[in-house]
Amino acid sequence: MLNRSYRTILFDLDGTLVDTAPDLAYALNVLRSRRGLTALADSLARPQASHGTQGLLRIGFGVLQGQAEFTSLREEFLEVYAANLTARSSLFPGVVELLASLEARGLNWGVVTNKPARYSEPLLDHLGLLVRAVCVVSGDTCAQPKPHPAPMLHACKLAASDPGDCLYVGDAERDVAAARAVGMQTLVALYGYMGEDDHPEAWGACGFIETPLALLDWLKPRA
Repeated sequence: MLNRSYRTILFDLDGTLVDTAPDLAYALNVLRSRRGLTALADSLARPQASHGTQGLLRIGFGVLQGQAEFTSLREEFLEVYAANLTARSSLFPGVVELLASLEARGLNWGVVTNKPARYSEPLLDHLGLLVRAVCVVSGDTCAQPKPHPAPMLHACKLAASDPGDCLYVGDAERDVAAARAVGMQTLVALYGYMGEDDHPEAWGACGFIETPLALLDWLKPRA
């Protein structure tokens, strides 16, 4: 049962606020092209976008972290991605209106992502969100990223909010796990990056939303 009365709404970045899959898939396919491989279809690359380089290099080259070629592929991928960070990425439909509505209600909102700050902050700045967010906790802000609870607790500190006064919205199991570990309520963004092996109904979230604007239905009506 959701509290419905919050001080701060926290969001994952990739697959929740921003559709970054096109730029991630582009970087992956540049690497494939350099090796004489055909481009992967969007339907194959997109579900891996939430899993970062590990998921993308696994689907693109069958390479796992710890294998000899993983590090060099990862470095090459990140170089291409950094050069195309904002070329194709955009806010999901409804996010502009959602954030404006939260601000009109006097609610804080922030970002807790596993994306390193060297990518998350320029991306948010390009989209005009960096200065509006009460906090941006990136994958390298704390010693450990989600599903460790530390990023959530750090976000609460920056937002001057207790975990019980926050709602977290994300599209991955680690999002729900990290939030639940600190007593924060959660919603799963079903419009995000999910594959056939994902079973959000088993993650223990408080609810699900099909679109960004559907979040408003879970909040206490404005007085």
